[in-house]
Amino acid sequence: MRTAILWSTEGDRVRCSVCPNRCLIADGSVGICGVRENQGGTLVPLTYGRVSSIAADPIEKKPVFHYFPGTSALSLGSVGCSMRCGHCQNWQISRAKAGDGSVGLNDLSPERVVEMARAYRCPGVAFTYNEPVIWIEYVLDVARLCHEAGLYTVMVTNGYITLEALEAIGTFVDVWRTDLKGATDQTYRRLCRVSSAESVRQAAQEAKYRWKMHVEVVTNVVPTINDSTAELQAMARWIADDLGHDTPWHVTRFFPYLEFADLPPTPMETLRAARTIGREAGLHYVYLGNIREPGGEDTVCPNCGKVVVRRVGYTIEEKHTSEGTCAFCGHGLNITE
Repeated sequence: MRTAILWSTEGDRVRCSVCPNRCLIADGSVGICGVRENQGGTLVPLTYGRVSSIAADPIEKKPVFHYFPGTSALSLGSVGCSMRCGHCQNWQISRAKAGDGSVGLNDLSPERVVEMARAYRCPGVAFTYNEPVIWIEYVLDVARLCHEAGLYTVMVTNGYITLEALEAIGTFVDVWRTDLKGATDQTYRRLCRVSSAESVRQAAQEAKYRWKMHVEVVTNVVPTINDSTAELQAMARWIADDLGHDTPWHVTRFFPYLEFADLPPTPMETLRAARTIGREAGLHYVYLGNIREPGGEDTVCPNCGKVVVRRVGYTIEEKHTSEGTCAFCGHGLNITE
C-alpha cells in the first residue's frame, strides 16, 4: 500500500484534496470515488497499481484526433469515479469499489507499463476507462517514467480535479482529453451529481495555458438534459473563447444507460445542429462521435477547405498533413505529429 498525496487531517478524519468533492473521510471509510480510504488517520489509494482494463487502442478512440493521429496508445484503467453520471457507459468499473469483488484487478507496476508500451509499439500511454484523477499517485509514477522513456501521456478525464492535483501531474501529462457535460451547474447536478461545472472549466484552461497540454473536449449530448440550443451554444462559445478556436470539440451520441435508460438515443438532427452551432461559434474542428456520419470525423482545413484527414471509425484512410500543417496550403491545424 502507498500513502496518498494531497490530504490533511481534521480531527479523526482526513480531507482528500484530489478532486473538488474534497471528501472528509472517517477512519475505515472511503471517499465518494470508492478507492481512497482513511486507514487509521492515513489516506491510502487502494487501487495503486491495480488495473481492471488494458488495451492497445488507436488514440482516435479516446477520442483524440489532433495528437499523433494514427498512433496507438497503451490504454489502462482501474475502478471508481469522482462523479456518478446517470449515463455512464463504463459503469461496471466506474461504480465498482476496490475490493468489492465485482471487477477483477491485476497488479501492474509503473515499470511494466512502459515495457508493455514498447512491446506493443505504442508511442503513448492513456489513462482511461474509469476516472484517472482518483488514481493520481499511480498516474504520476507511470507518467514520469513514460516521459523518461520518450512516450506521450493522455488523461481521458471528466476534468473534475483540484488545481493542486493538476499541479502534481501537470509536468508529466501531454494531452488533457476532458469531458464538458454541460454549460450550467444545474446540468452537472442532474447528469453527474456534482455541484458545479466551474472546476472542470478552470482545470481545462490551466491544462492548456499553464501546463501547455494539448486539449480536446467531448460532450455526450443527452436528450432533454444538455441538448438545448442555448446550452450547446454556451458550451461552444466557452470552448472557442476560453480554449481557442482550434480546440477540437467532439459531440457524441448518447445511448440509453442506467438512470437515463428511458431516454431515446440522440437524434441525428441534434448532433448535426450541434456541429453547426460549434462552427457558428468559430470552432474550426467539430466532430461527430458514436455514429457513422459521412465526413463527421474528417479534419477539414479551415483555410483552404480541403479534407486533410479522412477517418472511418478509428481508421485514418487519408492524411495530408506536414508537421501539423495542411499539406495543400500550409495552414496550421493544431495537430501534433
